[in-house]
Amino acid sequence: MTRRLKKDSTTVLLLTNHYLPGYKAGGPIRALSNVVEQLGGEYTFKVVTKDRDFKDRTAYVGVAIDTWDRVAKAKVRYLSPASQSFAKLRRLLCETDYDVLYLNSFFSLSLTTKPLLLRRLGMVPRRPLIVAPRGEFSANALKLKNLKKRLYLLIAKLLGLYGGVLWQASSEYEAADIRREFDRNVNIRIAPDLVAPLATVGQKSRPPTKMPGTLHIVLLSRISRMKNLHGVLGMLHGLKGEISFNIYGPLEDTAYWAECQEIIRSLPENVTVAYRGAVPPEEVGRVIAEHELFLLPTLGESFGHVIFESLAVGCPVLISDRTPWRGLEEVGVGWDVPLDDVARFRAILQKCVDMDSDTHASLSQRAQDYAVQYQQDSSALDMYRAMFDCRDSAQTVSHGR
Repeated sequence: MTRRLKKDSTTVLLLTNHYLPGYKAGGPIRALSNVVEQLGGEYTFKVVTKDRDFKDRTAYVGVAIDTWDRVAKAKVRYLSPASQSFAKLRRLLCETDYDVLYLNSFFSLSLTTKPLLLRRLGMVPRRPLIVAPRGEFSANALKLKNLKKRLYLLIAKLLGLYGGVLWQASSEYEAADIRREFDRNVNIRIAPDLVAPLATVGQKSRPPTKMPGTLHIVLLSRISRMKNLHGVLGMLHGLKGEISFNIYGPLEDTAYWAECQEIIRSLPENVTVAYRGAVPPEEVGRVIAEHELFLLPTLGESFGHVIFESLAVGCPVLISDRTPWRGLEEVGVGWDVPLDDVARFRAILQKCVDMDSDTHASLSQRAQDYAVQYQQDSSALDMYRAMFDCRDSAQTVSHGR
């Protein structure tokens, strides 16, 4: 039952690099928009974000810039580059009425570091503060631009930027990463990403007819080293049968994509690879449903919305063991495999190539049933309520080290 909006409802100010109508940043946008949509009747949400999508050089068309506007169940302010200065962010944080400040990243300069510095210097109101790192502390994520990130972590700790922070972790795995980088006694709330209602993900009445000896694979994610596309491509060597592999997603790292293209050119003739570009959110379910296997041996995910979306449309998944989605083979909906076990990945891929229609249809139905059950059983909403309502504890937690 939906709670009524109280007169004294908590106002949460969300600062995030990207928000609707953007979609190229993937999971973080889904995570926040799902929170606003599903809890907007209980809490007042104000979102401060950049005026353009991930990697875009121009602002959104038809969006009011540097002023508050209503977007679904939130008030949203899209900041131009000029409005992301210390002075203007200070003015915004001082003039905006809110109860809880929620920062949707750890390494964002404009919308995490600057507000934290202003807070540390006492130049903005000191309100309860939640920081959601979104997987940025996973071991593999920290290896990318390692020196720069380690230097920032050191300076942040020396300056006490994260004193009094309430950390949000999407899983126990991410909580362990946060404790490893700060302190085992820091205050952490587990609140997994909220998934979209199944009706918005899309459903398919039946899986594609699977022919033994063929396999239609899809990968849908940002094209970046963290998603391990080069690892995927390497796994396609040595497979017997006709394999088509469609890649969807924005090009985050063009130099990395050039490396992947070199691998693509080296693949045998029985493997066809095509890059299809970015996909709007409303098309994700339909695109995935056209394939027989979703493949993502990612180096790390704090949640993995696209994994849930694949299961929701009945597309079995083959992923790494670096996400919260574990034990998939035991429930018969896919596989989560250690990253270093390339032989196991290849064996499963060959099994999927050889799979007949009836076996695949059964696997597909179990995947869809699993997604339905996951959404029905989820207690994530209550976890967010507990996190947003813990104003007192957020003010008195350990300063870390």
